[in-house]
Amino acid sequence: MIKAGIIGGAGYTGGELIRLLINHPLVEIVFVQSGSNAGNLLSKVHQDLIGETEITFVADCPPLTTEYIDVLFFCAGHGEAKKFVLGNEIAADVKLIDIGNDFRLKEDANLKGRQFIYGLPELNRELIKKADSIANPGCFATAIQLGLLPFAKEGAFYQQEIYTTGITGSTGAGQSLSPTSHFSWRSNNIQAYKTLTHQHNAEIKQSLIQAEDSIRSNDISLNFVPWRGDFARGIFVSSTFKCTWGKEQILKVFKEAYKNEPFTKISLEPIHLKQVVNTNKCVVNIEIIEDKVVVHSVIDNLLKGASGQALQNMNLMFGFEETLGLKLKAAAF
Repeated sequence: MIKAGIIGGAGYTGGELIRLLINHPLVEIVFVQSGSNAGNLLSKVHQDLIGETEITFVADCPPLTTEYIDVLFFCAGHGEAKKFVLGNEIAADVKLIDIGNDFRLKEDANLKGRQFIYGLPELNRELIKKADSIANPGCFATAIQLGLLPFAKEGAFYQQEIYTTGITGSTGAGQSLSPTSHFSWRSNNIQAYKTLTHQHNAEIKQSLIQAEDSIRSNDISLNFVPWRGDFARGIFVSSTFKCTWGKEQILKVFKEAYKNEPFTKISLEPIHLKQVVNTNKCVVNIEIIEDKVVVHSVIDNLLKGASGQALQNMNLMFGFEETLGLKLKAAAF
């Protein structure tokens, strides 16, 4: 058994992580921190947990040594993990997993002697196994990268323009209400936002450059337009670019890239969100129209896009079976 602590456990990603860890056969939750909910039962905030646990939120953490915990998850807002690491003593042998965006870029990945590894298993599995600190990828970034990485590894994006659109559910905006996350605004409504300026652009390009392993990758141009959708959870993205490969070659590249991946699957049929919501899967479908390729990919933004991938990374870091605690059932209807 390993002992886990959670910083910022009252939001959507914190709730999902708690649900996963409660049902993981090799994990004990030692504490869940929340400044605004200290003293409340977890089930008061995450009401589906009634009867599952009697743990209460705490305001302050116990000593952050392996006498108390083996792994610490950060589920607080962006910027909070960096503040916490700088402001607290954390034993070197306590592993860290940040679900926020504080350490995803290489220039931000080293702090107080810790080197944060970008936690996309399909790209960095062997590095993750040896890591003491993980920067969990963004939700849009995960979905887009898993559709594009097999092409990047084959050098397909030299001097290329990639055009990507993606739509996400309301849980992608977090639990705090804003004008565009109210039901009355979202219902029967969609909207483009952060056109060509989304915060995940930099980490996506960073991974494509890493996968292609060539200085010419700096010529990659990603044009990403995200959308807010009228549903609670899930991400559907479509990336379009020119490619002269034949259909057989493209399918061969994808099947080879993901043949041993437990969660990333290729579909020869059109895909949809209900195949992946409530699971840690990414499902990819490829369409070829004349000299253009369109890659569609779908994930659950709170699982493969956040807490599920964090647990997948934890399993790898501790040498557990990668799918442990993540054999989840999709809500098909």
